[in-house]
Amino acid sequence: MERESIEHGQSSSSPLLVNPHGVIGSSAPDQRQASSSPSPATPLLVLSTLVAVSGSYVFGSAVGFSSPAQSGIMDDLGLSLAEYSVFGSILTIGAMIGAVMSGKIADLIGRRGAMGFSQIFCIMGWFAILFSKVSWLLDLGRLSLGYGIGLLSYVVPIYIAEITPKNLRGAFTTVNQLMICCGVSVMYLVGTMISWRTLALIGTIPCLLELLGLFLIPESPRWLAKMGRKEDCESALQRLRGMNVDITKEAAEIREYTEVLKLLSDSRILDLFQRAYAHSLIVGVGLMVLQQLGGVNAIAYYASAIFVSAGFSGSVGATAMVIVQVPMTMLGVLLMDKLGRRPLLMPTKSAAVTGYSVKKHFSYFGVRELNSLLWHGRWP
Repeated sequence: MERESIEHGQSSSSPLLVNPHGVIGSSAPDQRQASSSPSPATPLLVLSTLVAVSGSYVFGSAVGFSSPAQSGIMDDLGLSLAEYSVFGSILTIGAMIGAVMSGKIADLIGRRGAMGFSQIFCIMGWFAILFSKVSWLLDLGRLSLGYGIGLLSYVVPIYIAEITPKNLRGAFTTVNQLMICCGVSVMYLVGTMISWRTLALIGTIPCLLELLGLFLIPESPRWLAKMGRKEDCESALQRLRGMNVDITKEAAEIREYTEVLKLLSDSRILDLFQRAYAHSLIVGVGLMVLQQLGGVNAIAYYASAIFVSAGFSGSVGATAMVIVQVPMTMLGVLLMDKLGRRPLLMPTKSAAVTGYSVKKHFSYFGVRELNSLLWHGRWP
């Protein structure tokens, strides 16, 4: 399973691309960029990234749907709070299944194929929710939607990392997280103004856009090289970098990296549990586990109900979350490569602890009691 982009590699001494006049990049050096110079962001590269992050937007839409739709679904279908909780949480179960299978599917049918395959499940899920009259169909649609976004959570950042040059890779891959945030935010805002069935119908739009866009973008050059399709790999890479760019060195790096991967024995999950990997495994997995145990998904799924229980209007609470999370996500995207991961992680986790504490007190005591304590120094 190929989970990392090429960061290092040595160029091959044998030419990869030949034209009638000789090797590309050596016979006409004045007409092509040197392979060592930074690669530009070509229109096709930008388009390919936008098509891919449409899947990230779908991910965010799925996460943000249940919060504004809660009251409408419970009233229209007569669901109890427990039944709606199953609907909200079953998305995570589907995503877990999709994430486990994502690597094998992406390696088997390609990155583009995996994105298209996942969108089929997402579209089926949205339509099942749209036309549901009973709770089991609602849950089945949510499960299908979860499976689709589970696949997308792997294949979208992998595809972006594999098509972008080194000098642009960091900036382009962070767009993935930004689009997830945008998907959640749009669902929060639009969901306060329209019915939940219309909201589900709107959720199919980015799915269809990505399906259509997949016909306009190339497959990952690294996946093509892994499959032994050398000419297709070079053709896709040339299109992504521009026709006036010498891709000989980068194509050689991809080919050599792929050959090295073939020489390595297949790794197993048990190989992770070695003493040499203990520290990295604890830190990496620990951060992910603690983030999930912090309840971030629960807040996203039931944000409107949480604000209502604290004494606020659901629409006001959703709008407040959007006002905060979109700028903060954009700021994180800008600062991540400049400051590093660890310096950003420490203050943001401290802020998260403070935010959870405030939320807990508002939920427990209520707005009226806290206002009286803050402004009058006494309980009402």
